[in-house]
Amino acid sequence: QVQLVESGGGLVQIGGSLRLSCAASGSLFSLNLMGWYRQAPGKQRELVADISSGGVTNYADSAKGRFTISRDYAKNKVVLQMNSLQPGDTAVYYCSLLQRGVRSWGQGTQVTVSS
Repeated sequence: QVQLVESGGGLVQIGGSLRLSCAASGSLFSLNLMGWYRQAPGKQRELVADISSGGVTNYADSAKGRFTISRDYAKNKVVLQMNSLQPGDTAVYYCSLLQRGVRSWGQGTQVTVSS
């Protein structure tokens, strides 16, 4: 079983920055994919960015050029640095870990961008 604990959400003004962090624990395998998804009210959950255990990154078009995903392999953590935040980024952000065909989710952290 995998546990994912997120931190770093909050309220920020347009153009501001936030840093989300997620720590994984439990039954972890060396090959996995960690990432961030988000879900806004009334919308489906969507991928923001992910990063493989080999360091290959993948970004949604909306995140390219503004968000950066990184991993601390020693601490089993994934970090999402979000810059130039816009109201459209307002959502609950979920940490995700995919390994051996099984996806685990964190509890979610709220990000609100206001004017």
